[in-house]
Amino acid sequence: MPDKKEKLSPKSDYTAKDIYVLEGLEPVRKRPGMYIGSTGSEGVHHLIWECVDNSIDEAMAGYAKNIEVDLLPGNRIKSIDDGRGIPVEKHPQTKKSALETVMTTLHKGAKFGSGAYKISGGLHGVGVAVVCALSKWIRAEVCRDGNKYFQEYSQGKVKTPVKIFGKCKQTGTTIIFEPDPAIFPEIKFDLKRILTHLRQQAYLTKGIKITIVDEREKIKKPYTFYFEGGLASYVKYLTQGVVKRHPNIFYGSGEKDGILVEAAFQYTDEYECYEEGFANNIYTGEGGTHLTGFRTALTRTFNDYARKNNLLKEDDENLSGEDMREGFTGVVSVKLTDPQFEGQTKAKLGNPEVKVAVENIVSEALADFLERNPQDARAIIEKCVLSQKARKAAKVAKETVLRKGILEGLALPGKLADCTSRNPEESELFIVEGESAGGSSRQARDRHFQAILPLRGKILNVERARLDKILDSKEVKALIIALGTAVAEDFNIEKARYHRVVIMCDADSDGNHIRTLLLTLFYRYFRPMIEKGYLYIAQPPLYRIQTGKEIQYAYSEEQKNEMVKLMKKNFGSNIQRYKGLGEMNADQLWETTMDPKNRILLQVAVEETKEADRIFDVLMGDEVLPRKKFIQTYAKAAKNLDI
Repeated sequence: MPDKKEKLSPKSDYTAKDIYVLEGLEPVRKRPGMYIGSTGSEGVHHLIWECVDNSIDEAMAGYAKNIEVDLLPGNRIKSIDDGRGIPVEKHPQTKKSALETVMTTLHKGAKFGSGAYKISGGLHGVGVAVVCALSKWIRAEVCRDGNKYFQEYSQGKVKTPVKIFGKCKQTGTTIIFEPDPAIFPEIKFDLKRILTHLRQQAYLTKGIKITIVDEREKIKKPYTFYFEGGLASYVKYLTQGVVKRHPNIFYGSGEKDGILVEAAFQYTDEYECYEEGFANNIYTGEGGTHLTGFRTALTRTFNDYARKNNLLKEDDENLSGEDMREGFTGVVSVKLTDPQFEGQTKAKLGNPEVKVAVENIVSEALADFLERNPQDARAIIEKCVLSQKARKAAKVAKETVLRKGILEGLALPGKLADCTSRNPEESELFIVEGESAGGSSRQARDRHFQAILPLRGKILNVERARLDKILDSKEVKALIIALGTAVAEDFNIEKARYHRVVIMCDADSDGNHIRTLLLTLFYRYFRPMIEKGYLYIAQPPLYRIQTGKEIQYAYSEEQKNEMVKLMKKNFGSNIQRYKGLGEMNADQLWETTMDPKNRILLQVAVEETKEADRIFDVLMGDEVLPRKKFIQTYAKAAKNLDI
């Protein structure tokens, strides 16, 4: 937020001269991916974020209190705010109305040095012009100076002049748009995705009310977000459903050299670390200087407090940044006049002065928090010390498991039936359960590029164990060695021996459990393999249907039912339900599940990291109640259960 002394009054001189023009609009339609990331689902939703960003800029400047987003029938979106309203008078450079200039010109707006906004988000200032360029139809309505104005556009071009169509006492801007199907192959707005993003924005801009209404449904249910607690409320939301290590959430804020800093965190009894960074309300998925300053402040302040209060002995080594991260859930948000982002999609913040500002403000606030909450301080530092001990034990275990010779593939596990190819790009590793399935798949495979690693029983649930315990598991050790990537901080995806790793389990409850255990292991310790697209789930058939000499395979209940309908005229059909891979002959397994020409593989991907993290906590964590609620909620959707 602007400094109180510098904050513009509602009567500030925000007029057409504040709109600066730098270049034209046509490039957006030619290369939309450069401006919104993609023309897929992410890009479609990014149009909403651009409209809302303008409204949030007004809120951060102190002029808007309410934002509403309506999902309308016909793939239309309406975004409303009660800010000052876009200026409508003639622009001194373009000689057109300021509204038309804002809507149809790239790199324009009050963000380029006029002083109308001290802090703003948006996509490099392109904002609503990109939405205009990529919309089949768009209408801007402005309440300003007692009048209601509107103008309509299509594909970035003006369709009507700016007109007055009524009177209004309030001020604000309304944008209604319909994405252009010529740009976006599939236009489908996801309410859950919109709620998640706008909830996050409400946390980051405390005191603003954001309402979402889905008018596509018969029952129009509004969702409203309003949080006085800001980031502290956000951390409370992120840690819901898990055991907290200490009762009080840390929250600190301050300003240094014109940079506003907010930070909040809480430790839980989980083993994973979850942290988010924002710059001018824009999520920086790849971190940056604000997160670096946050981490440095935590490490230094915790060590200072632990030494001062004898929680670390003289001969104890300092807690490392890694020791601090176990069970940590934290958020840092900075607001600054001139953010320098790396990349068009603003994934990483680069301003070096931000690191210093965050480090100083968080260090001071955290030192005060620890002094005022000694029980919280002790609980946090005890967890960090425990994490340090586990890290040292894990290091010893890794040195035992991951010797140089093993990493170079000279001592692969005996149970691994490796492929002859040494080219990772063509090599596949099938992880199968049990010796029976292992035997069938070894006979079925193409030895040139397909390797088989059978697992005996269920692997360790890594959601409930630290790395040192995980490395005691023979099955996990065999998998780590076979993959060749090492694990934890030693992980190196460049050393992956296979670029396709396929989880192949039976189609029963035990197989589903083993698959979930393996997914948990990969998500927690080999996530880059998921991000690279290396992890797959095999889809063996559920049924073998034979009529005379004709044999068909069904991969779902629905497919089986359709086949049975078609075969009703033929008597003597034999339907076999496969519950285990071991029930299939080697040729059947190859033909249906392993042959690249015929098989169906599901590629594992993670779209929402936090949601994936929460689901793994629910399904595989220590807490029983959340898992019970999950089962009760989704029980009716369960299929193919063992009888």
